[in-house]
Amino acid sequence: MTEDRPPFRDPRLPFDQRADDLLGRLTPDERVALLHQFTPAVDRLGVAAFRTGQEALHGVAWMGPATVFPQAVGLGATWNDELVRRVGEAVSRETRAMRARDDRVGLNVWAPTVNLLRNPLWGRGEEGYSEDPALTSAIATAYTRGLRGDHPVHWRTAPVLKHWLAHNNETARDTSSASVRPRVLHEYDLRAFRAAVEAGAVAGVMPAYNLVNGRPNHVSPHLRDHLRTWTDRPLLVCSDAGAPSNLADSQGYFATHEEATAAALRAGVDSFTDHGTDSSTITARVRGALDRGLIDPADIDTAVRRQLHVRLALGEFDPDLGPHAGTGAFDTPEHRALALEAAEQAVVLLANDGLLPLDPAAGQRVAVVGPLADECKLDWYSGALLHRSTPLDGLRERFGADRVTHAEGADLVRLHCATGTLRVPDAPAAEAGSGTGADGALDPALVRGRTDLPPLTTAADAAEGTVFALTDWGGGVLTLRAPDGRYLSVADDRRVRASVDQPGGWVVQETFRLEPHGDGHLLRHIGTGGHVSVAADGVKVAAGTAEEGETVEAAKATEAAGTDRAIGATEAAGIVGTDSTDGTDGTVEAPAVFTVETVHRGVDEVTAAAGAADVVVVVAGNDPHINGRETEDRTTLALPEAQDRLWRAARAANPRTVLVLASSYPYAVPDAAAELPALLWTAHGGQAAGSALARVIAGDVSPAGRLPQTWYADDADLPDLLDYDVIGGRQTYLYFDGRPLFPFGHGLTYTEFSYADLAVERRGDTVQVAFTVTNTGSAASDEVAQVYVRALAPSVPRPHRELVAHRRVRLAPGERGRLSFRVPLSALGFWDVAHGRWTVEPGPYAFLAGPSSADIRLEAGLRVEGPPPAPRPVLERGLAAADYDEQRGTVLADRTRESGDCVTPTDGGAGELLFRRCDFGPTGVRTAVLEVAGTGTVALSLADGTPLARVEAAVPNPPYTYAPLETPLKATAVGVQGLRVTLQGELRLATLHFTRAPD
Repeated sequence: MTEDRPPFRDPRLPFDQRADDLLGRLTPDERVALLHQFTPAVDRLGVAAFRTGQEALHGVAWMGPATVFPQAVGLGATWNDELVRRVGEAVSRETRAMRARDDRVGLNVWAPTVNLLRNPLWGRGEEGYSEDPALTSAIATAYTRGLRGDHPVHWRTAPVLKHWLAHNNETARDTSSASVRPRVLHEYDLRAFRAAVEAGAVAGVMPAYNLVNGRPNHVSPHLRDHLRTWTDRPLLVCSDAGAPSNLADSQGYFATHEEATAAALRAGVDSFTDHGTDSSTITARVRGALDRGLIDPADIDTAVRRQLHVRLALGEFDPDLGPHAGTGAFDTPEHRALALEAAEQAVVLLANDGLLPLDPAAGQRVAVVGPLADECKLDWYSGALLHRSTPLDGLRERFGADRVTHAEGADLVRLHCATGTLRVPDAPAAEAGSGTGADGALDPALVRGRTDLPPLTTAADAAEGTVFALTDWGGGVLTLRAPDGRYLSVADDRRVRASVDQPGGWVVQETFRLEPHGDGHLLRHIGTGGHVSVAADGVKVAAGTAEEGETVEAAKATEAAGTDRAIGATEAAGIVGTDSTDGTDGTVEAPAVFTVETVHRGVDEVTAAAGAADVVVVVAGNDPHINGRETEDRTTLALPEAQDRLWRAARAANPRTVLVLASSYPYAVPDAAAELPALLWTAHGGQAAGSALARVIAGDVSPAGRLPQTWYADDADLPDLLDYDVIGGRQTYLYFDGRPLFPFGHGLTYTEFSYADLAVERRGDTVQVAFTVTNTGSAASDEVAQVYVRALAPSVPRPHRELVAHRRVRLAPGERGRLSFRVPLSALGFWDVAHGRWTVEPGPYAFLAGPSSADIRLEAGLRVEGPPPAPRPVLERGLAAADYDEQRGTVLADRTRESGDCVTPTDGGAGELLFRRCDFGPTGVRTAVLEVAGTGTVALSLADGTPLARVEAAVPNPPYTYAPLETPLKATAVGVQGLRVTLQGELRLATLHFTRAPD
């Protein structure tokens, strides 16, 4: 090639050759610069600047208006792989179209999120697809295929899966450790990622903030030992925002940032998202690590090469920028129709005694009530709306505006204090308008409250005070909205204004809490933690300490749009101290004491509307920015009390009441399920949510969505949020032993389906499953046929049933379809900790078919032949402590900083491990060698209680210095027996080995 067209720009050459050519042309400093999220241009080579990371979870996010599809959990509720693939394709086309107008739009998209929805209290449940690994991986594979495109070489966008690995808590998310035993790792968490990677539609992954088994995910050996073995393609691992700094800061895992950066790079992190657009800190750390010999240039080259592969796949170095460069599809009629279709398919009919569907031609009067009745809510990872449809909009359009009435159900209140009644001043006409911050701001973390509007004042005449709509979102978290629709919000100057259209932003500035104080209340602003006070220049919030999850913790997370949120979010929250000065002359502002005058009760408004209607539709649920979101877990499954009162009031006034839950997560609503004639759930459905809901209620579309996670009846059904052991903790539909409110896979339709003629046949390494589904009712509808498997005589705890296949099909009345599935035989298997491998155990299995995990219509058996499972070969292999069968009072920890697991008692207390079926040989064993770190006691006994040994450990320099402690056994362990290991103290147990007794 000539220098005008070097090999890296020759599309005829393979990517490996092109990447190596470009790598060889980069100087050492240029290579180091490519390790940061925002890589600078290399002008002398004509290489443009590049950024990793463009949020695209359910539409292009943070870059202005774009088509907004249902939340990810709603896409999971469709159970429709092909639909989700088409959504991914539309999102990738809009990404390309938006980039053509604005090069800040990235093509390396950080989506989808494949963390399993293990616990419904997780604040980010809206971002995942399902609690089930098979459904999650199927939907994720479909979405990434759509994002990638179907060109054999070039990618429309380059998807990155989030968040590796075992990440389901926002509480202490950067310092907590998930204890993940090998069976859970292989049978649950890894499976969510693997299928999409193996399908070839994934460009990389993003590690999670948390630790797994005591080791931060950003230095996880699983990146090397598992992820990179699933594909021959170089995968780009992008750090989460600020996480590289956490390694030496909040986590304290390394003494210096140079050590931390070197360890992350060696573990496989290729792109460092840290310190916003300022790459100097990261590049200085890399150079420091080089100078100290912690890494060598080859480590840098490996990471840079992986990034170059992604950029080559995106066509950046092709003469014409690749075949996708001209993609211009944006907000097309097809995309709008797809958004509506997706929202319709995401609706789940939870219960129905025949009230639904409603006939629009019947002339019924419909009351639409509740806090979400006239809302089209967005979440943190949404784009701005191009189109907007609320339930009220949709029902008025479908049933007629003259037949549909509305009652929000918010209490209307005035707030009185010593100086008068709070009042929103009149704003000049030119100043009124949109109120979520500076026009054109792309990164939501930068959106600040408006300061161009006058702050609240007080009126001496109470009648001149403003009447606010007060909405209680649960847990005492309130929003206050002025009559013109603008919410009270706090800007940088800490003045309180009616200034925004919706609550939002990285640190929500629109939520308050009324705190009892004497005969009145103090009004605390949650985002800053300060109390509201009244001064001559307006109503303000004193500096204070924000509530957990609202500022400092929140600020640690995503910097993906290129600003340092750790600084920006804290400043936006007004965290400038803990005194109560007004920030100007140092004077102390006393908090105002308010009395709340209820001008009109929301429940009375709902009662009146319900009583005057033929049918009531109550729309309740959550605001995705409040009480459960990134940085904030939920504390309960219960519906907020205020919303609970609304549906009860509606039902008391009119038994023909439908409850629609529009939410990011499940609720425990046993009374509503028992007392109401119809109940629906939909995730926040994007731009077409209202139209979709109305079409379902009217019967234009038969609902056929299915629950992607279990709906529990009570908080008592849930394990601790930090308990990641789905097997031992009996979690998700796989292991839950109780009775759920609504089971995994549940969802009704407006017709009936029969299942018949199940055939199950093994053909080599696959199992062929087929059955017939017939629409026996009078309405055309989709049906989601589900196939589960259950081991009937397992040697270890196995799921009650486990999803292995599903398909969404549409059938007209009387139509039948023969559905066939090819199930890999390996889907019947489990991780055999006794031998460290995936195993399909010989014995009987049941294949189950039906419309949900709890509504099984057909069952057929299959027997897998083979030798019986062998016991643990402890004489040959010893025992890894982490490979236990059961445990009590222990957690898994990091054996070394680089790799390996060990077991330690929880909080230095006492714990126990059980290893079943240990083969001690015909002559038995008389000596044990324990690999131990720290100080404490280890006791060994047989499962029948026979004591074998007790060892006192005092190994210096814990936790990573181990010593082999040899001990004779008090009794000879012979043959196949269970072994019980008791641990106590500040110690870690890595392995146990045994010496054969002489013949």
